[in-house]
Amino acid sequence: MHKPDEIASKLLGQPYEALDERAKKVARHVAARKHIARNIAKDFDVKPSFGQRAADAVASFGGSWVFVGLFAATMLVWVGLNAFLLLSRGETFDPYPYILLNLFLSMLAAIQAPIILMSQNRQSEKDRITAEHDYEVNLKAELEIMLLHEKIDMLRETQWVELLKIQKEQLKLLAGLVEGATAAR
Repeated sequence: MHKPDEIASKLLGQPYEALDERAKKVARHVAARKHIARNIAKDFDVKPSFGQRAADAVASFGGSWVFVGLFAATMLVWVGLNAFLLLSRGETFDPYPYILLNLFLSMLAAIQAPIILMSQNRQSEKDRITAEHDYEVNLKAELEIMLLHEKIDMLRETQWVELLKIQKEQLKLLAGLVEGATAAR
């Protein structure tokens, strides 16, 4: 069994102390022959706060076709109602260029944007943790493959020497058989 510092110097080409924390963790796992893969989803099983759930819901709804459809319908109703009131009464509650509508849309965007960013920040943190875990698993797999290659090379060299010994022994036996057969004639 190898030690973490042997793994680091032999397979990673650096002293153990020079490695970053993730690489040290992988070297320790390889040396101890322990698995490193884990269920990352469990890391995120902590119940999100009300604000986090609300941010996720706003981001989910704000990026859906339902929202786009409702938004377009609201705009059409707003413009249509103003046009109807203008034609029927001669006045409207929000005359063209729809300054009140622009105010509402600006307030919606001002509130919605930071909420969506909060949700995206949470998702990017999850993605970062997942990427770090993937790196650790991939590095461990690479080191394990290198160790397997080393073992196979060692076995091949050992078996080659043994095969040559067996072949020499067989040649001696064959030579003895041939001598015995020629002497018997």
